[in-house]
Parts: sequence; structure tokens; C-alpha cells
Amino acid sequence: EQEHQVWLIRHSVESVTQLVNDLLDIAKIEAGRTTLRPTEFTITEMFAALRGICRPLLVTDAVALIFEDATRLPVLRTDDQRLAQILRNLLSNAIKFTERGEIRVSASDARNGMVRIRVCDTGIGIAPEDQERIFGEYVQVDSPAQRRVRGTGLGLPLSRKLVALLGGHIELQSTVGRGSTFTVVIPRVLPDRAVSPADDRSVRKVPSTARTEAPRDVRPLSA
Repeated sequence: EQEHQVWLIRHSVESVTQLVNDLLDIAKIEAGRTTLRPTEFTITEMFAALRGICRPLLVTDAVALIFEDATRLPVLRTDDQRLAQILRNLLSNAIKFTERGEIRVSASDARNGMVRIRVCDTGIGIAPEDQERIFGEYVQVDSPAQRRVRGTGLGLPLSRKLVALLGGHIELQSTVGRGSTFTVVIPRVLPDRAVSPADDRSVRKVPSTARTEAPRDVRPLSA
């Protein structure tokens, strides 16, 4: 019983700490005080670090966490810490709302010097009317899963602002009951002037009828 109570205290402290850190990050971005530190790294190195961080978060063997091979992609020169923070937020959400199936992370070269990094899950999915709302601060979709896991409602808004700082945007494609795919599109080289975090174009919802390039060796969500 004492161990359980200590676990509850620790969990509560970690939640409050995460909330404070997210609020500080958002405040810095909105005040124009965020400093970007570009470094050279590969997607493979990024995936290896994320694999070590996120695997312990899986609480069931019914969900597989898969990172696709990215060795053929060129070296990136951008802020690796900010990109890792974005992907951690997306992976954390995917793990929370996926009870069975898989979470697959992949990357591909895009046109005009851009790179796409996808986080695709077979979770509960997001209704069309909520796909814009979830990028608002403190917004949480009312569902049994959401009530069970809880959260701050700041992960996605912060990710959107950080992606904009890196000069890119986020795309979302989701179907209720079949899963979601969040795609981070950023320049391989951090531009001198990134898109303003307040720019609505930093988030793009992909219509469910649109044809998108699927990651290699990914099974259809309906399979």
C-alpha cells in the first residue's frame, strides 16, 4: 500500500512537472524567446533514441512499436532536441490511445528539400469534427480512453508551434476506430526564417479521401 501511494505521488509530480514545462515552452515561443540550436544528425540516430525512450511506456504486449529503416535518408541539420520533443509528444499520444495493433514510425524524403516523419497507429482514431480542435490548448476529446489516461491537453499545441519554428507543418489523417497518422514535414536544413508559430498553415488536416504515400511495408489499418 505504501508503494502504491508513493507511485501515485510520483505520478502526480511528473504530471505537474510536464504541465509546467509545456506551459513554459509555449510562453517562450509566443514571446519569441525560443533559441534553436541546429546540429547535424541522421533520422536513424533520432529513431534509436526515441526507441529507447518510448519502449518502456508500452504497458501491453498487444501493441508493437516499430521504427522503419531510415538509413537511406540524408543527414538533417536542424534542432534535434526540438524535433525529438515533437516526436515524443506524438508517440506518447499514440501509446496512450492504442490498445492493440501497432505504432509505426517512418521517414521519407519529400520534395523541395523537405523530409516527412510519420507516426501511424491503430488506435481509437479522431473524429473529423475534432481533428482541428485537438491542436487547441487544453482541449481534450471526450471519450472513455481520454477519461482513463488523462493528460494536459498541451502536447499537440506545443508540437504544432515547435514544428512551425522548424519551418514546417503537421499533417493529420485519422479515422475513428481505425487509427491516426500524424506527419511532421520539416526542411532538412533549418531555414533562416521559420514559419511563425501563430500561422494556421502549420497544421494541415489531410482529407480522408486524399491519396497519400504510405510508408514501406506498412499494412493497411483495416487489415
